[in-house]
Amino acid sequence: MAMKIKAGIVGGAGYAGGELLRLLLLHPNVELAFVQSRSQAGKPVHTAHPDLLGETDISFSADAAIPVEVLFLCAGHGEAARFLAENEVPAETKIIDLSQDFRWNEKTICDVVEAGERSFVYGLPELQREQIRQAKHIANPGCFATGIQLALLPLAKQNMLQSDVHVSGITGSTGAGQSLSATSHFSWRTENISTYKVMEHQHLREINRSLLYLQPEDQSNIHFIPYRGPFARGIFITAYLQTAISLEEAQALYGNYYAGHPFTIVTDQNPDLKQVVNTNKCVLHLQKHGNMLVITSLIDNLLKGAAGQAVQNMNLVFGLEETTGLKLKATSF
Repeated sequence: MAMKIKAGIVGGAGYAGGELLRLLLLHPNVELAFVQSRSQAGKPVHTAHPDLLGETDISFSADAAIPVEVLFLCAGHGEAARFLAENEVPAETKIIDLSQDFRWNEKTICDVVEAGERSFVYGLPELQREQIRQAKHIANPGCFATGIQLALLPLAKQNMLQSDVHVSGITGSTGAGQSLSATSHFSWRTENISTYKVMEHQHLREINRSLLYLQPEDQSNIHFIPYRGPFARGIFITAYLQTAISLEEAQALYGNYYAGHPFTIVTDQNPDLKQVVNTNKCVLHLQKHGNMLVITSLIDNLLKGAAGQAVQNMNLVFGLEETTGLKLKATSF
């Protein structure tokens, strides 16, 4: 029989929690022990996630029925740290946090964030897969941070980020979470577009930390403009910078860097967002215009940018094949 990992979810009523639920229910090596939600306690999970109707009879619990072997924290920013401060989690329990609470702090410019007695490894497999395999606690990266880092890591690894990097990225409405706001309801979002957090998005901190980890000298400035898009899910990023390398050299550089990483694909065809939605893939495309290298990076913000990457990290932590439970097909039509 296949090994079964007993898993629990804290904060399972939101978008990322729903996607994580779907993945874990279908994962051949997971037994889902509980899904906690204070707002939905006692209700079947399909009341919050109608796509799971008929898939499970599990209901939301008010409390986290610890112990489990792996605990996923899908609570909001600030809530994950509060949960761990207020609840006793056994030392042997692996923790994968999807919030930003343990991704970064001002004292840390490395691959590990210290949080009291716990150490959280930054969970971007394409950056530090081996550290993740040895870790007990994982800080899952942010969605924009994932897409932008995957666009730039091969250059940083070779100390080739020698000029300012200009990035624009457009994200679907699910990136704003499930709570209704003035910029997330249908009548405002549809057929509309706007910028937000221009040049000061919170994910810049973890992006700069990772790039500094790979390229400790000659740090480039990242100029990032995020956009709200008139669609539900997915992130489409375009980054460009000056570099002397040719397109062929850049393609070889990226191909070699990602050769052993199953979810990051470098293509010579111009990609579109539907190729990654509902998958754990990142698709990268390179162009050269004069002295400018243009990198396009596409991910699903709820999968490679959240729940899918969390499962990918769980697979690595427990010694499973990295792609287990994540061989998902995009819906292109």
